[in-house]
Amino acid sequence: MTLAHIGTVARLELTQRLRSVGWYILLGIFALILLAVTGLAFAVYSYTGVTGAGVYSIVVNMVLLLVVLVSPTLSGNAINGDREAATLAAVQVTAASTGDIMLGKLLAAIATGGVFLLVALPFLAVSLFGGGVRPATFAVSLLVLAAEIIIVAAVGVGLSGLIARPLFSVAATYLVVAALTIGTLIAFGLGGTALRSEVTGYSRPYDNAGNVDCERWDSYTYETPRFDRVWWALAANPFVVLADATPTAFDDSGWPVDLFGQIKYGLRSAQQSPAEYRWDECVAMGNDMTPTAEEVIDNSVPSWFVGLGIQIVIAGGLFAGAWARTRTPARMLPPGTRIA
Repeated sequence: MTLAHIGTVARLELTQRLRSVGWYILLGIFALILLAVTGLAFAVYSYTGVTGAGVYSIVVNMVLLLVVLVSPTLSGNAINGDREAATLAAVQVTAASTGDIMLGKLLAAIATGGVFLLVALPFLAVSLFGGGVRPATFAVSLLVLAAEIIIVAAVGVGLSGLIARPLFSVAATYLVVAALTIGTLIAFGLGGTALRSEVTGYSRPYDNAGNVDCERWDSYTYETPRFDRVWWALAANPFVVLADATPTAFDDSGWPVDLFGQIKYGLRSAQQSPAEYRWDECVAMGNDMTPTAEEVIDNSVPSWFVGLGIQIVIAGGLFAGAWARTRTPARMLPPGTRIA
């Protein structure tokens, strides 16, 4: 493998993309969506003192959403599309090795996903002027976003090498992405609701005059979902990985100031097992013992590295399988596969 050959393959792949008018229309639509989302985000966070942090987190999550929606179309036919057009064999008989072809295709897929990030940079810059975005939040969020772009691109290129028909490989890429984004939420919701257990609740009784009796407790039992047993299902979700890895900033009351922290708080809250519930009307207001979001996050376990590891294993396995399938001379190909 040589960098020159990898660059040549990537340049050829990108040239085909850049010739399409639809590519520029897609980028224009992407920019318009970000413009609308940024404006709405400023309106939503206008009541806070750290508008920029909230807007920045929304824009980054929107970029990730659009990348996982568009990237499968751009990378899901990288190899079998050339095979079907009878151009892959012409490249395979050159000095470019299988590794050059695979890495070149992957580099091109990453570059197309990276273009969306470049288009989003002006909107990210605007959010920075709102203040509140810490350097660590900015750096880590962009690094994780770049990692997710690479992973989705690797999944698409891998499936395009394993599946003979471009239409099926694009659909399969969407299914993998949907399993990581939507499927994990469904598994979490259904699993936690199905696994229920009884919890005891306590409250102060009322006397005949309607006054609270602060000397006694009334107890009762009820069933509650056990999301603490299935919270790990969310670990591989790209949006959860992004939020869980990004450092969280809190306001004076201990509440996260951006969407990253709010998603992280939801995940970390799900880790807490349901304890007995007490509602004490005899306690003065302001003495609430309920832990703040900051305390919940500080006393829980991060899972972003596990989720990112799962994604890397999936993407790496698919990419390695496609590498083996693309290697020449081919020992076995699906019936009807065009090679020249």
